[in-house]
Amino acid sequence: MNRFLGPVTVPDPTALADVQRLCDVAEGYTHDDDLFLRAMNESNAWHAERSPLFASLYGDRGPIGELSEQPFVHANFFKMHQVVSVPEKDVRAHMTSSGTTGQKSQMHFDDWTLGAGRRMVARLFEHNGWISDDPVNYLLYYYQPQPGLQLGTAATGQLTCQFAPANATEYGLPNTGAGHEFDPFGAIRALLRFAADGRPVRIFGFPSFLAFTLDRMLATGVPTIELPQDSLVMLGGGWKGNADKQIGKPELYRRIHEQLGIAEDRIRDSFGSVEHSVPYFECSGHSMHVPSWSRVLIRSVRTLEPLPYGEKGYLQFLSPYITSAPAQSVLMGDLASLHPAEECGCGLSTPWFTVHGRAGVSRNRSCAIAAAEMLKGRS
Repeated sequence: MNRFLGPVTVPDPTALADVQRLCDVAEGYTHDDDLFLRAMNESNAWHAERSPLFASLYGDRGPIGELSEQPFVHANFFKMHQVVSVPEKDVRAHMTSSGTTGQKSQMHFDDWTLGAGRRMVARLFEHNGWISDDPVNYLLYYYQPQPGLQLGTAATGQLTCQFAPANATEYGLPNTGAGHEFDPFGAIRALLRFAADGRPVRIFGFPSFLAFTLDRMLATGVPTIELPQDSLVMLGGGWKGNADKQIGKPELYRRIHEQLGIAEDRIRDSFGSVEHSVPYFECSGHSMHVPSWSRVLIRSVRTLEPLPYGEKGYLQFLSPYITSAPAQSVLMGDLASLHPAEECGCGLSTPWFTVHGRAGVSRNRSCAIAAAEMLKGRS
């Protein structure tokens, strides 16, 4: 068994019994709504007792019977304030968001929150059959680790490499000693070497830098590279400061298949944030299903009222597992829509969501502008 699949115990088994039960659900995609609500109410009570911020939001309401009525904190709050619900001595990790500009979110994690989050990732890797004892070669489009680097994406990169032993690891964003720089030629050399080696290759990280590597391959006449059949591409982190160069997923997946020989069902995107560290992975049909341990709501950009399936609005994440900070219900700046499971057709039984724009769809067009345009269209 992978070490991340082992048991993890909540800080207070009495106060957080249903949180424990929820996070012990081994199946990756099954929704027990009654258990989830009970766990959310336990989480709310936990944070109300320990966080003045959340206590002010929660008031004296007691148990809440509807997901849509759960109080939430806007993700931007964590960019301006550092809040915790545990003693400083219990904080085991401090991570920041990976945005290239602006104020970064500052989040703190205790042992339970870290362990539960890692187990979620492990269970989704297990669900997809991606845990292996055979060595693979890694090309990581994350920031190469260095002392003091606290980015959530760097931590994610290290975690996702725990599910198959490394034969060799190369970084597309190596540490130069004065920071990190994209190295397309180093990435191309690594791909050529890995193809000759014959072991499966796992390519994880920012999609923009993989796309730029493919561009450079074409520009310099590098022919199609046939990576082994069991290779895997897992993208995540968005296009960040390169949003003005972004290409659509279908085009990117097609190019990965054509230039690297990887089947499209082995190419997946993922979504996550340091403010809400539940993993969201695409299924084989490229839909982002909501896993067992979280829920997703979409709220109107005009009224913040919850919207039905198919409507675009602000993305809200809920998960009761985090005990270190009052981030069990977070309203993101992303515009998204939620869809019923059957509209995907992959066989998973939980709803899935589509993100229509992260904060900063381009360098001159933010989600706030996109939201304003949506409002204008509804007027």
